[in-house]
Amino acid sequence: MSHPPQWPAARVKHPTDVHGKALAINLDGTRYGTFAEIGAGQEVARWFLRVGAASGTVAQTISAYDKTFSDDTYGSGTRYVSRERLLAMLEYEYHLLEKRLGSTRGAQTRFFVFADTIAARNFKGDNEQHGWLGIRFQDQPGGKTSDILIHVNLMDSSAQLQQEAIGLFGVNLIYASCYQRASTWDDFLSALFDELSIARVEVDVIELSGPSFASTDARLVCLQALRRGMTRAIVFDSSGKVTEPSSMLRKRPLIVQRSRFETVEPYQPQMLRASAVELKKEGILLGREPVVVLEMTIKEAPGAAAPDDESLLLRRVEQICKLGSVVVSDFPLAYLLIDYLRRQTTEPIRLVVEVATLAQILHDRFYGALAGGLLEGVGKLLAANVKVYAYPMPADRFRQATAGAEKIATIGQSAGNLVTADDILPAPPADHLYRYLRAADWIRPLSP
Repeated sequence: MSHPPQWPAARVKHPTDVHGKALAINLDGTRYGTFAEIGAGQEVARWFLRVGAASGTVAQTISAYDKTFSDDTYGSGTRYVSRERLLAMLEYEYHLLEKRLGSTRGAQTRFFVFADTIAARNFKGDNEQHGWLGIRFQDQPGGKTSDILIHVNLMDSSAQLQQEAIGLFGVNLIYASCYQRASTWDDFLSALFDELSIARVEVDVIELSGPSFASTDARLVCLQALRRGMTRAIVFDSSGKVTEPSSMLRKRPLIVQRSRFETVEPYQPQMLRASAVELKKEGILLGREPVVVLEMTIKEAPGAAAPDDESLLLRRVEQICKLGSVVVSDFPLAYLLIDYLRRQTTEPIRLVVEVATLAQILHDRFYGALAGGLLEGVGKLLAANVKVYAYPMPADRFRQATAGAEKIATIGQSAGNLVTADDILPAPPADHLYRYLRAADWIRPLSP
């Protein structure tokens, strides 16, 4: 069977509707594969079966919904909604596809397997609503395979809508994997969200492997997805690898530092160690050991410049990841970060800042978009079980950090060369709020 003509990417007009994408794949006689879906039904396969000409694409659809059936097919020992289970599905189904059809179709067919494992909203709505989707595919008949693995969070309010979103996203992923990798990654990412938005699906992990992606750093693609508004944050582990947020943050006490991290200052490890000591001093019974979270944002607060280059962001991630988990977010203000972290844990969150940053947090210019201004912003920040740890800094560096047309804070007369949380005087009327927060123990000074 002959291959369709390979037009340059710029001359191809790709469909943007999911119906058109599914039909185009069905009509491409060179692509043939298996659909394996567990947890939320055959939502992706259903598109290919109902648009017509499915016999040109679908070798098999399978849904091992029962856990015993799933374990018997794909092996036990992994969580059902996990990267490991997704890989087991892709491995098993692709091996079966080649075994059964390789000798009869392998010379003229580009095989693929699409798989997903999804936890949609349960009856009570109290479960983690997310999933892993992936595709293993050949670029050419008989060629080596490549993989795309994606983790998503489901944001719709009902299981039915979440299942619908998975169906749309899965078709988008298959089509983009087959036809839109030759153009830019920006085009590929845009195609994943055709007929979707971040209000329905968040994409926070993208993994790429195989010869089709030999020259691509998937971490940069993840950061591009963040900048495109496809997620609110990307989480990196201590090796600098993008990871599912819950694997690092779920049900853990968190010590959080926000910064630009242009360099790793010698005092920063000490700052984090002092925070861990302070948390123990509070005498709170912790279910697990605290996790250090270092966060930088691509949308900094008014008056600050955010990094606009993914490679620069990645270099900063690589230089600080040994200190803890790294989060790159699009949150301009700290209270938005706290809202995001609260999706993962109800344990204590301690935001560790230098005293100059503490003074900035208590300035009303950052909260103009909130109806309640400074009071609303601080209230959202210091939500249940959140406190701010303030680390001292040299007086000259404090003055430099707080300099500007608007006076943010001054240093008390009793301060020495090292300014502590007890030495700063926020500009009125925030000084009254500051004294209250200190007295109520929402702000705690750290010792160097």
